Amino acid sequence: MPLQILSHSPNDIPEIQAMVTRTFSDSEGAEEGKRIGFLAFELLTQTPEQDVFCFLAKEDNNIIGCIICSRLFFAHGLQAFILAPVAVTTEFQGQRIGQQLIQFGLQKLKQNGIELVFTYGDPNYYSKVGFQTISEQQIPAPLKLTYPQGWLVQSLTNKAIPHIREKPSCVPALAKPEYW
Repeated sequence: MPLQILSHSPNDIPEIQAMVTRTFSDSEGAEEGKRIGFLAFELLTQTPEQDVFCFLAKEDNNIIGCIICSRLFFAHGLQAFILAPVAVTTEFQGQRIGQQLIQFGLQKLKQNGIELVFTYGDPNYYSKVGFQTISEQQIPAPLKLTYPQGWLVQSLTNKAIPHIREKPSCVPALAKPEYW
């Protein structure tokens, strides 16, 4: 069966959590794997449906990758989401599956009227799918960043990235210093 990219269903959550835990354990160690697996679980079970999207890559009906996007809240009504976490199982990495998932997710977010998508991670990786590094002087992060060069954004409109002074807030599952 060819690679499928689709939205998650609630029945997928245990498999998503297990896959994210395994993937991050392989690359970052067991403790980080548990932490990010729990983040995925919390995002998908405690965030209102309108404030979270999760897209999956499946092969032979097994989840081999996922991205989760959750809302960032700005007082002036900017429609923004943050892409985190992103996981592709170790044995499928290096095959552009993560990039395909991200491009699929960005298209779905755009169709839902989202203007900006942020992420926090490796600029070398995320620049391949259109993200650019920004400073916190241009748009602050919701919490203190331990890796400021990893604060990234992409416009889903034809507008330039704005300068915004206000600090956004994120959904409760992501609003913990250990994720930043």
